[in-house]
Amino acid sequence: MTTKRSYGTPATDVHGNPVLLLSGGNPQIAKADGDAPVQAYIAAMPEWKYELGRRLDEIVEQNVPGVQKAVRWNSPWYGVEGLGWFLNVHCFAKYVKITFLNGSSLSPLPPEGGKDPDARWVNVREGKLDEEQMVEWIRQSAALPGWDGF
Repeated sequence: MTTKRSYGTPATDVHGNPVLLLSGGNPQIAKADGDAPVQAYIAAMPEWKYELGRRLDEIVEQNVPGVQKAVRWNSPWYGVEGLGWFLNVHCFAKYVKITFLNGSSLSPLPPEGGKDPDARWVNVREGKLDEEQMVEWIRQSAALPGWDGF
């Protein structure tokens, strides 16, 4: 079980082992399916990022009935069975990157894009989460075909 921690107290993974923070403060969580590894990742997010991760997870739960969760490549993934993965979260030193895997189909477009023509993301810095916009993007993204990898 994941333990919630106070800042400065290490979080533990689903096996009770301390979680190592990788470059930029990204928690190292082993590949696994389900809510438990995602909660372990969130519990290990450093500083203000913990509250952002917790709130983002809450928003997804409230707006996507039956959401599927997993950790892949040291990042939480959210998906809908039959549609695929629609959302990925990753910690960096100064922001949390929230990627919509089908983001090029969202309106308005999330602000950042790269080599993958389908993916778009937003880099959220401390105190800068636009919850209203995030809810809208999550609802749109969860209803569209995502990245097939279930």
